[in-house]
Amino acid sequence: MKRARTLVASASAAVLLLVSGCGVQFGGVYDLPLPGGADLGEDPYDVRIHFRDVLDLVPRAGVRVDQVPVGEVKAIDVADDGWTAEVTVSVSGDVDLPANAVANVRQSSLLGEKYVELAPPAQRPAEAELADGDLIPVERTDRSVEVEEILGALSMLLNGGGVEQLNTITRELNAALEGNEQDVKAMLNNTEQLVTTLDEQSSDITRALDALDRLSATLAGQKDEIANAVENLGPGLRVLEDQRGRLVDMLTAFEKLSDVAVHTVNASHEDLVANLEAMLPTLRKLAEAGADLPKALELMLTYPFTDAAAEAVKGDYMNLYVSLDLNLEEILANLGRSRQSPLPDPGSADGEEGGDAPPLPLPGETDTEGGSGTESGVGGVLDSLTGGAR
Repeated sequence: MKRARTLVASASAAVLLLVSGCGVQFGGVYDLPLPGGADLGEDPYDVRIHFRDVLDLVPRAGVRVDQVPVGEVKAIDVADDGWTAEVTVSVSGDVDLPANAVANVRQSSLLGEKYVELAPPAQRPAEAELADGDLIPVERTDRSVEVEEILGALSMLLNGGGVEQLNTITRELNAALEGNEQDVKAMLNNTEQLVTTLDEQSSDITRALDALDRLSATLAGQKDEIANAVENLGPGLRVLEDQRGRLVDMLTAFEKLSDVAVHTVNASHEDLVANLEAMLPTLRKLAEAGADLPKALELMLTYPFTDAAAEAVKGDYMNLYVSLDLNLEEILANLGRSRQSPLPDPGSADGEEGGDAPPLPLPGETDTEGGSGTESGVGGVLDSLTGGAR
């Protein structure tokens, strides 16, 4: 019995020496080589990764890319912020990853080991290349859902969770729909028609939304002008408030004016229609005149010298100066000095001029037949106005 105890003690001491020797040689259990690990090659590079939660990830855990082992977890520490975990991984130098790569803590199976998965970003283009000493921030990291979390959520659902409420909801729905089946069917049919109509008008709705977007962009571009207009709207509103009584009086007067206008139009309806009908022949003739009317107006404005008068005068231009003396005494004196009689020869049968008429007496003189020279002068005036004397 004593010999057996001695052998056991010797064996224990040998095991302790062996473990101590291993500790001196490898520096810890994490330094022991593991079978089946990734081949890091001759030139691996280290990458630091920040996680909010690393679960039960341990050093020497695997690092994979597309389920292919490419490295291992080198160390797990607390980051400088004191809230996140910093995982340092060593990746084979033959693996090329973008600088904006993402990292996730995954589990190989339901009860398998944890590992770190590296991958290019799915929603963004790759940038540069991941190099030694780079950091993947916490915004680009995630972790998988634990089995314990799923079972805990299921337990919460089954034990006092939503299952009991589902029974109550089902019972209340049955009570609400009982006897109202036709109304519910009609509501569903109307809903189907509404959805169908909206689907048919989807292009119009899209155009309206695009127009609204353009309007919003225009308003955003004119934000300063709109703000200025809103700020300056206050004084205008105050003026309107001050003039409110006058505006009310003006609108009341407009109402009375509209009543009078309506009454006037109704009373003169027949006369107005008759006047328009009477104007119809005139307007029709004007329409038939067509292009002749503008030409006639051109001739009227140039009377008595038309455009054809310019062809009769040789030269660059011509001027006409007219002095018109409307003094009646001077006119009578001029007519009295004229050697041509302004009156027709009374001896002519057809009213034609006979021989030479005697000269008219001067104003104040009496002719041979006792007539007044003034009367003859008046006749001469009338004749001269019609083109008889010059």
